[in-house]
Amino acid sequence: QVQLVESGGGLVQPGGSLRLSCAASGSIFGISSMAWYRQAPGKARELVAVITTRAMTNYAEAVKGRFTISRDNAKNSVYLQMNSLKPEDTAVYYCNVARIGTYYWGQGTQVTVSS
Repeated sequence: QVQLVESGGGLVQPGGSLRLSCAASGSIFGISSMAWYRQAPGKARELVAVITTRAMTNYAEAVKGRFTISRDNAKNSVYLQMNSLKPEDTAVYYCNVARIGTYYWGQGTQVTVSS
């Protein structure tokens, strides 16, 4: 089993920045891709960004140029730097990791962008 603990969410004004962190523990050997998803009220969960073990990244069109995903393999952690935040970025953000064919989810952290 892999346990994921997220942190860094909160309330921020439009145009502001936040940095989300997710630390993995437990059976961490074999973790491959790490990703961030989000789910806004009344909407389906969607992929925000993903990073492979070789640091190749992919982003949702809505966040390209504003968000940056990174990982620290020594700390078994993944990060999401979010800049130029918009009200439509408001959602619960979930960390997701893949390990030997199984996907694990964090508990989610709320990000609210509002003036």
